[in-house]
Amino acid sequence: MTKLDAKIPEGSLAEKWTKYQSSVPLVNPANKRSLEIVIVGSGLAGASAAASLAELGYKVKVFCFQDSPRRAHSIAAQGGINAAKNYQNDGDSVYRLFYDTIKGGDYRAREANVHRLAEVSGNIIDQCVAQGVPFAREYGGLLSNRSFGGTQVQRTFYAAGQTGQQLLLGAYSALQRQVGMGNVKMYTRHEMLDVVTIDGKARGIIARDSVTGALERHFGHAVLLCTGGYGNVFYLSTNAMGSNVTAAWKANKKGAFFANPCYTQIHPTCIPVSGDHQSKLTLMSESLRNDGRIWVPKKENDNRKANEIPEDERDYYLERRYPAFGNLVPRDIASRAAKERCDAGFGVGASKMAVYLDYAAAIIRYGKGEANKNNMHNPSDEEIQAMGKAVVKEKYGNLFDMYKQITGEDPYEVPMRIYPAVHYTMGGLWVDYNLMTTIPGLYALGEANFSDHGANRLGASALMQGLADGYFVIPYTIGNYLASEIRTPSMSTDSEDFVAAEKAVRDRLETLMNIKGSKPVDYFHKRLGKIMWDECGMARSAEGLKASIKEIQALQKEFWSDVKIPGEIDNLNPELEKAGRVADFLELGELMCIDALDRNESCGGHFRTEYQTEDGEALRDDENYAYVAAWENKGDGKFELHKEELKYENIKIAQRSYK
Repeated sequence: MTKLDAKIPEGSLAEKWTKYQSSVPLVNPANKRSLEIVIVGSGLAGASAAASLAELGYKVKVFCFQDSPRRAHSIAAQGGINAAKNYQNDGDSVYRLFYDTIKGGDYRAREANVHRLAEVSGNIIDQCVAQGVPFAREYGGLLSNRSFGGTQVQRTFYAAGQTGQQLLLGAYSALQRQVGMGNVKMYTRHEMLDVVTIDGKARGIIARDSVTGALERHFGHAVLLCTGGYGNVFYLSTNAMGSNVTAAWKANKKGAFFANPCYTQIHPTCIPVSGDHQSKLTLMSESLRNDGRIWVPKKENDNRKANEIPEDERDYYLERRYPAFGNLVPRDIASRAAKERCDAGFGVGASKMAVYLDYAAAIIRYGKGEANKNNMHNPSDEEIQAMGKAVVKEKYGNLFDMYKQITGEDPYEVPMRIYPAVHYTMGGLWVDYNLMTTIPGLYALGEANFSDHGANRLGASALMQGLADGYFVIPYTIGNYLASEIRTPSMSTDSEDFVAAEKAVRDRLETLMNIKGSKPVDYFHKRLGKIMWDECGMARSAEGLKASIKEIQALQKEFWSDVKIPGEIDNLNPELEKAGRVADFLELGELMCIDALDRNESCGGHFRTEYQTEDGEALRDDENYAYVAAWENKGDGKFELHKEELKYENIKIAQRSYK
């Protein structure tokens, strides 16, 4: 018997959320003032949830390990945020956004959650405009949209190449307003190291003050984890170096099931690895595929410079293989296509592990358009180039500047070189329709949960989900739980449950410090990352996954006997923080491989080499694997699988085609 109840409301898909909002239990405004909520993470999901819940009257505590919420990794999102506004009048709708998201996720997402996300998407844009987010606008004043992968409409709202930063500043301003009014207490430089459960319900957290090293106990009637994804299990990723899985993993150990951990998104548009010295990779926004063309030479091992290769000797392989979507196929498909070309010997650059992203055609197209607007009948090539570059600079300038600063090459003059890299994780804590985990009172929002993207996330949907969860979903759904908690008084953190939880955290930290081995934390993290990238990255096989599980188990033993952590436990100690996170990554990495091995199919970002179509596309097994894999942590490296069956009543499941 399954332990999973998704609590999806009855009724037609289009009416579920509306009916839910009209019938969900409410909390009296006066009672909200006596209910305390702990929020871990202050990115888009955390900041928007904190601002919204504090505005409603709840007492909110927010924890982040950065020195300011403005440094949350949400700030790094570049390309945009999706919403079904249909400003372009090109056929978009709530249903089309819903359908594109389900199809983009290779039919492995929950229908009800995705439709709700599409429904509230338009509200997010209105909210952010009201906050002053400077979205790009058309000449007439309407908000501008651009295309993103996996769609044939323009629904992506953007602010140059810094959309995440601008959205985060909007949420941050709303959060700081509540801090200033005394409704939110902000704890920066604090890392959550355990969830406290009392009588089976989440009742608070144990946090470590990173500056002093002191452990603190914090009570909450409910706890919200808004802690992002776990892409740094691969060591090299586009995530901030501090991004980690620790909060979600501690919740998993306390009883919150971890869903679809093997679903990892590899972003096709990243600056290639340049050497062993790197600690992270840099994303080049998917918006660049909006105007850029991706190609490789038609000749193997072609060592000519890009500008020396004539047009008829270039293979625009995405346009060739997927004529309907071209360069804007979903990320998993574009990533695998780039890997295939490079593995076949057509890669470019010194490493031969890169492809070209070329803006030459876009510059000319924009330049000619500007010449027409300016009534220039016979513009010179130089004038067309200059005007075209000015348009590209306005739309993508900061991205081009960033590429030049990192690589030393001018992308206005030569094509960018790109290659896939780990970017986002679709897996996360299992949550029901209310965003509650399998621990009552413990919620997961944004990338920390699994709910909305299936086996592959469409570009510009991460910001949409984080803000939807925080601004428009959790304010309703949390009342469903807290309405029955109004008789629960604020609990003392001196209770035996809090004391025991703090002692367990302290014991683990002391164990880490007392290993006194010979190898630094990064040594183990890099080794784990290589295992994960090689065997659980863009391609997986049963043989490789079985071997990697044994390798990770051996690496765990070596870590716990030979890691070297300098410094003191009761003081500022970044290496101790990293050690705790890597210890959790080692355990998560093993589960990711177990999950990938158990799923004998290919779907979205999970590509098992044994299961592919004749032309190399992902081959699903809908009869046996149309479910969410939710893993219960049984301790000592043992996990039990629970399945949530995915039912598609409004969409016909089919083999994905972007041709």
